[in-house]
Amino acid sequence: QNQKTKEQIESLLQNGNHSELRDRLCCRLTFGTAGLRSAMGAGFCYINDLTVIQSTQGIYKYLERCFSDFKHRGFVVGYDTRGQVTSNCSSKKLAKLTAAVLLARDVPVYFFSTYVPTPFVPYAVQQLKAVAGVMITASHNRKEDNGYKVYWENGAQITSPHDKEIIKCIEECVEPWNGSWNENLVDTSPLRQDPLKQICDCYMEDLKKICYHRELNVQTNLKFVHTSFHGVGHNYVQLAFKAFGFQPPIPVPEQRDPDPDFSTVKCPNPEEGESVLELSLRLAEKENAKVVVATDPDADRLAVAEQQENGCWKVFTGNELAALFGWWMFSCWKENCSEAADVKNIYMLATTVSSKILRAIALKEGFHFEETLPGFKWIGSRVKDLLDNGKEVLFAFEESIGFMCGTSVLDKDGVSAAVVIAEMATYLDGKNLTLAQKLIEIYETYGYHISKTSYFLCYDPPTIKRIFEKLRNFDGPQSYPSFCGIYSILHVRDITTGYDSSQPNKKSVLPVSKSSQMITFTFQNGCVATLRTSGTEPKIKYYAEMCALPEQSDRTVLEEELQKLIEALIENFLEPDKNGLIWRSA
Repeated sequence: QNQKTKEQIESLLQNGNHSELRDRLCCRLTFGTAGLRSAMGAGFCYINDLTVIQSTQGIYKYLERCFSDFKHRGFVVGYDTRGQVTSNCSSKKLAKLTAAVLLARDVPVYFFSTYVPTPFVPYAVQQLKAVAGVMITASHNRKEDNGYKVYWENGAQITSPHDKEIIKCIEECVEPWNGSWNENLVDTSPLRQDPLKQICDCYMEDLKKICYHRELNVQTNLKFVHTSFHGVGHNYVQLAFKAFGFQPPIPVPEQRDPDPDFSTVKCPNPEEGESVLELSLRLAEKENAKVVVATDPDADRLAVAEQQENGCWKVFTGNELAALFGWWMFSCWKENCSEAADVKNIYMLATTVSSKILRAIALKEGFHFEETLPGFKWIGSRVKDLLDNGKEVLFAFEESIGFMCGTSVLDKDGVSAAVVIAEMATYLDGKNLTLAQKLIEIYETYGYHISKTSYFLCYDPPTIKRIFEKLRNFDGPQSYPSFCGIYSILHVRDITTGYDSSQPNKKSVLPVSKSSQMITFTFQNGCVATLRTSGTEPKIKYYAEMCALPEQSDRTVLEEELQKLIEALIENFLEPDKNGLIWRSA
């Protein structure tokens, strides 16, 4: 019933463009590390009115099977500010269609009356005791994309086997039901409630649980600049700063309001560093603000930059921020815990491609550290298990600037992370320290962890498969490489096949993930490097880290060694020229 997407298919048909028709119509969307994500447009592997209706019908069918009280407890729907004129597709419209499918089947729907940060959906699912929730967002992806993120009753993103079962249910009911197209149901149905005020108020109140120095925040002269990257973050970050006692951060005016074209940045991903933070840094210099916080378009991730004494800006990596957050959350716990509190009951988590710095802090301080597969859906589920078993989780992260401070939200949250980093900077300022200086102190205490993460673009799935298959049959059939250039490899772990040479039974401790490619190499020199495909974009990512002991404090030597190893990894294992890979633009 969407004329624009219907015309796209008709035009391809008239022009005899059969290969593109085949691409668009002969495969379905599947759940990646962040739910369903694809370009907006016509076709079954794209995000559009029909695929969103089909997905929601499948979810309805699955939830009806799983929960006898589904129609009593209800379902949460949120959305960001994305949109595309050419396919008459916007996050709000897709959210209305999601709600329509459920309302037409007599399911109560908590439908936010305006755009919200992604973390508000999992938070609302738990607060309102709903059976599940959906957030319509493609986070920091390019403007052409959109997505459909599903949260289970525990407030964590869905993992196996739910995702597989939902896909089966979607395939069983592809024909839209009566009422599924009726996007006006959200305005007329008595079963629709707007949870915005309640959830926003509760969230800001819960945030105060991780505020430890309110008196310093109220008095500080430090100024902060915030950019919301043309997305949802502005109002919510302002409220979060208020909850912590701060003056509001200075917004970047050109990026404050939602803009689905993300017109001031080449890509809406704050992870890309200084090149996309240009407007924030210039404003900060003008306003004499020392710290910039940047939330991505759906406000679930956070980038941070700090002006150094020489006037230059340091944009922290996700791994560096995690070192700061890990130190901070543990120090605050230690200062405020009761005498009876047991450090062995404390946990921190990270995805396996992220820095091992939390492991080093945990070893020295006596708390537990755990790793999960890449993707916050694995962290959220594991944290819920730990909480249900009486454990306390202080912090979790993934290197792609995703942070979870506290456990009010079982997903990454850029709003809470922004205000926690502001409090940390304020506290350190009182001790005449910058974030960058504290980071060096942390590394000198627990050992330098120097890491580098980047990616190549590859739009040809067979090429990606060939690269990884070659690594599995490197020195002959079913034999992984024992060297990478001059660097000797100690262990290989292949999450795609479940192989791990470091385990006595040669089986990986982390669960197998056949749907994506991921191989980790542990080198004789202490470096750990992982090659994997992105769960949301056409990328081959690489992650490499040198983990040194506290007494090995020559940073320059470690950086040089890491750089040489990365060059060997690219040249010998990825072979970008031969495989036609596109280098990440500087």
